Amino acid sequence: MSKSLVIVESPTKIRTLKKYLGPDFDVAATVGHIKDLPVKELGISIEDEFKPQYTTVKGKEKVVRDLKKAAGNLNDIYLAPDPDREGEAIAWHTAEILKKKGRRFHRILFHELTQNAIQAAMASPQKLDKQKFESQQARRILDRLVGYQISPILWQKVQRGLSAGRVQSVAVRMICERERKIQAFQPEEYWSITAELEGASPPPFLAKLTKKHNKKLHIPNEKRSQAILKDLEKASFRVEKVVQKTQKRNPLPPLTTSKLQQEAIQRLRFSARKTMTIAQQLYEGLELGPGEPIGLITYMRTDSIRVAGEAVDEARNLIKDEFGPDYLPNKPRVFKNKKRTQDAHEAIRPTSVSRKPKEIARFLSKDQLSLYELIWKRFMACQMKSALLDQTSVTISAGPYIFQASGSVMRFPGFMVLYPPSNGNQGQSKGDETLPPLSDGMTLKCHRVEPKQHFTQPPPRFSEASLVKELEENGIGRPSTYATILTTIRGKGYVDLVKRYFRPNELGLIVNDLLIESFPDVLNVDFTAQMENDLDKIREGDVKAVSVLENFYNPFKKELKRAAKEMRSVKGNGLAVDLNCRTCGQPLRIKVGKNGPFLACSAYPDCSFTSNYTRDEKGQAEIVESAPEQPTDETCEKCGSPMVRREGRFGPFIACSAYPECKNTRSLNAKAASKAEPTGVKCPGKGCNGDLVVRRSKRGRIFYGCSRYPNCTFAVWNKPVPVVCPKCNAPFLVERSTKKEGQHLQCHNKECAHKQPLDNP
Repeated sequence: MSKSLVIVESPTKIRTLKKYLGPDFDVAATVGHIKDLPVKELGISIEDEFKPQYTTVKGKEKVVRDLKKAAGNLNDIYLAPDPDREGEAIAWHTAEILKKKGRRFHRILFHELTQNAIQAAMASPQKLDKQKFESQQARRILDRLVGYQISPILWQKVQRGLSAGRVQSVAVRMICERERKIQAFQPEEYWSITAELEGASPPPFLAKLTKKHNKKLHIPNEKRSQAILKDLEKASFRVEKVVQKTQKRNPLPPLTTSKLQQEAIQRLRFSARKTMTIAQQLYEGLELGPGEPIGLITYMRTDSIRVAGEAVDEARNLIKDEFGPDYLPNKPRVFKNKKRTQDAHEAIRPTSVSRKPKEIARFLSKDQLSLYELIWKRFMACQMKSALLDQTSVTISAGPYIFQASGSVMRFPGFMVLYPPSNGNQGQSKGDETLPPLSDGMTLKCHRVEPKQHFTQPPPRFSEASLVKELEENGIGRPSTYATILTTIRGKGYVDLVKRYFRPNELGLIVNDLLIESFPDVLNVDFTAQMENDLDKIREGDVKAVSVLENFYNPFKKELKRAAKEMRSVKGNGLAVDLNCRTCGQPLRIKVGKNGPFLACSAYPDCSFTSNYTRDEKGQAEIVESAPEQPTDETCEKCGSPMVRREGRFGPFIACSAYPECKNTRSLNAKAASKAEPTGVKCPGKGCNGDLVVRRSKRGRIFYGCSRYPNCTFAVWNKPVPVVCPKCNAPFLVERSTKKEGQHLQCHNKECAHKQPLDNP
C-alpha cells in the first residue's frame, strides 16, 4: 500500500503531524506561499477582468520540485495549509502545481495540532474553498493596484523608495489625525474641591464636591474656587444618604486575535508582532518531553469567541477540582459573536486546560510560557463565577453644596482570583477608598477642604494596543493582518514608536497630507471598512470578486490620472510653510532630501539657504538654529571643493562647501547612533540589546548598524525591516533591489532562501 501525502504550510508542523499520522503518511511543506504576483511588474490584466499573472516565488523552485517528487504518482493529496484565506490561497496554488489527470485533492483544516483534532480533520476532508480563495485573491489584487500605482507617483513628487498601501496608509492617517488633534488642542482650566471628613469613628475619609443646589458644579478658575471655600467655612457637613449595594463583575470572553494582541501588549509588554510569532509557535507544536511535540493552543487568527463544548466541559471540571464548587457557575457560560464575525475558527484557547502552565513551564521559553499562561488563565476565567464587590456610596451635604464619597470591598473574588484586571486593582475601583461606618443624618467633622487646579488633557497618542483596538472597531484589516500593519507602518519610515506610543514623523505627515488630497476615498476609514465587508461578501458568495474590483478601480483610475498631474511636488517647488529665509527674506519651502525633510529658500538658485527644522507643540515649523560652519583641512573626494564642518539633526558632519551642486556628506559623530533614525529592528548580536539605526560610512554610503557601537559592531548594508521570516523565524528581513527581481524583501539569514514582494501587506 502506497503512502499518502499531507502538505502543510510551515515545516515546523511536520514533526508534530508525523507523530500522530503514523507511517502511512508523508508530510511536506510549502514554506509559505509558492506562487505570487511578479515583483517587477503590476502582474494584473486589468482589461481582462483583473486576471492575476502568478509566478513561482523567487527561491521556491526547489520547494516546488520537492513537492512534485513527494507527490509522485499518488492519486490523493491532502492539502493542509493554515485554515484562513492565505492558507486557502496556498492550497489552491499547490493544487495547480500538482494537478494531474485522475489526481484528487482534499482540503484539511487543522484548528489545533492535537491527536484528536488531527485525526478528526483527516477523517472529514473538505473540498477546496473557491470563494475563500477568491476573497484572498481580490485582497491581494487590491493591495497591488494601490501599492504599485500610487507609489511611483510618490517617487516622482516626493522621493524614490516611498510607498503607499491600501490598509497601512489608512493606519498612518489615523496616527497623523490624532497628532493633529493633539496639536490643535486648547487646554481648559478647571478646579476640584475635596474635603477630608471624619464620622463617629475612624478612619477619616475624602469626599469630592460635585453639585450645588442639586445641579452639577463646574469650577472654572481659582476665583470661583475661593468663593466656594468661603461659603464652606460656615457650612455643617451632614450625611444625607448611604447606599450599599453589591456589584457583579462578569468575566471577559475568551481571546480573539485582536484581544490577544491588546492583552499581551498591556500585560506582558510584547509587541503585536512578537505576540503573533510566539502564538504561532504554541499553535504549531512544542516538545513536552523527548519526541512529544504537541500544539498547545488553537488557531491564533480568529475574531470568534465561540468555544467547543468539550473544551468548556474540561475547563469546568478543572475549576471544580482546583478552586471548588463555589467558583463554578450552575451553567456553562456562552458568549455570542458580533454580526460580522467570521466564525470559521474557535476563540484562542488551550488545546487542553489539563496542561497547566506551571507543569509544562520547563519545556517552554520564558516568553512562550508568559503568553501560554495568559491564554490559559483567560480561558479558564471565562467559565468561572462572577466577582462580587460590596460598594458604598455616600451623599454629604454642606449647605447648598453636595459632596460624594465611595468605597468598595471585595466580597467574593470569583474569576478575579485567576485573571484580575490588568491594572492589578482587584477590590477597588479608581477613586474608591475604605470608608468608616456611616449612617443617614450623621454629622461629620471637617478636618480640611483642599482646592486643586487641573487642565483638560488632549487625546492620547495611539499605543500598539489602542491602535489595534481602533483598527478593529473601525473595521480596518482583519485579525490576521493587525500585527503586519503595525510592523509595516514603522518599517516604511512614516511613524516612530516613542515611549510605546506612535508618533508620525515629518515625512509621514507630508506623505499623508498628499495622499489624502489626491486619494480621498482610498485613505477614507469608512471606505476601507466597506472594502473589508465586500471582501467578506466574496468569501460568503454574496458578490462576485470582479464586481468589487471594478467598483473600486473605475474611480481609482481617475484619481491616479489626476494625482499624476496635480499632486503637489516636494521635489519641485516644495511645500509652503509660514517662515521666511534668514538670508534674503523670501518664503521658505519644505523639501525632502536623502536625510529627510528640510527647509530651502524659494529663491533658489539665487539664494541657497537651507536649514533643518522642528515643529513646536502646536505643529508650527521652527528653524533649527545651528552652529556656523567651520572650515576643515579636507577636500571633497567628489568635486575637489573644500569640506566644512556643520551641525545637523544627527549630530556634527562634514559637508561639501559647493552644496547644493555637490551634496557629499560624512558623519563626524561616533555616537550618532543614539540620535540616528531608528529602523524598528533589534540588533541580533549575541547578548546585545541595541537597535539597528541608519548610519553613514566615511564615504557617505548609508548602512545600518547597532546603536551600541563601538561596543557592538554588527552592521548590514541592506535596509532591515521588522518582519519575522516566515520560513526560518529570523528576526528581520532586508530590502533588496536587483535588475532581475526588482525591489523585494529577503531573509537576513544567508542560509535561508526566503524572499517576498516588497508590497506584501
